[in-house]
Amino acid sequence: MTTAENTAPAPNRLPEGKMPQLRVMPAPADANVYGDVFGGWIMSQVDIAGSLPATRRANGRVATIAVNSFLFKNPVFVGDLLSIYADIVKVGNTSITVYVEVYAERNRLQTDIVKVTEATLTYVATGPDRKPRQLPPLESLISHN
Repeated sequence: MTTAENTAPAPNRLPEGKMPQLRVMPAPADANVYGDVFGGWIMSQVDIAGSLPATRRANGRVATIAVNSFLFKNPVFVGDLLSIYADIVKVGNTSITVYVEVYAERNRLQTDIVKVTEATLTYVATGPDRKPRQLPPLESLISHN
């Protein structure tokens, strides 16, 4: 069975046939004095990217309720171009679990691409009162698009 976790791209390539949810380049303010980007900054970018498909599926506001797993596989440096991919892997009554992968292009020639982070996060759909709400049926989302 093929899942998001076991469809790794070829070395030095971004995942084929997929569009990143977010592309961002860390700046010097996002790093320590050695030029290594702070893990917390990477986590915030992963959370933003993961929330995008969750928001679409929820058809509205979501809140992060769990970081189920987070693995830093390689360091991120100032100047790396990060491509962040996010796929929904589970949907509950109010919650959406998203698998996120982060790849870094180490130089402007796109010859050195490494997977730097992978994570699984869970979001909950919330209403205007910030309380959990039921996810809309998938059919209602399809008929409106």
